[in-house]
Amino acid sequence: MTNCDYCAFYEYDEDYECYTCGVNLDEDEMQRFLSSTMSACPYYQSGDEYKVVRHQM
Repeated sequence: MTNCDYCAFYEYDEDYECYTCGVNLDEDEMQRFLSSTMSACPYYQSGDEYKVVRHQM
C-alpha cells in the first residue's frame, strides 16, 4: 500500500489551501482510476530524492 504523503505528485495547492494529487489524467484514465478497487495507487512515485543515492552505496 502506498502513502500519498510521500508521493512525488502530492503537492500543495495554494488556491485551495490543501494538498492534492498532481497526476494529470485524461477522462478514460480518471474513470479507470476512480472505479478501481486496487489498494495501491498505480501512479505512485517516491518523492525521496536520495533513494537512488542510498541504493548505489
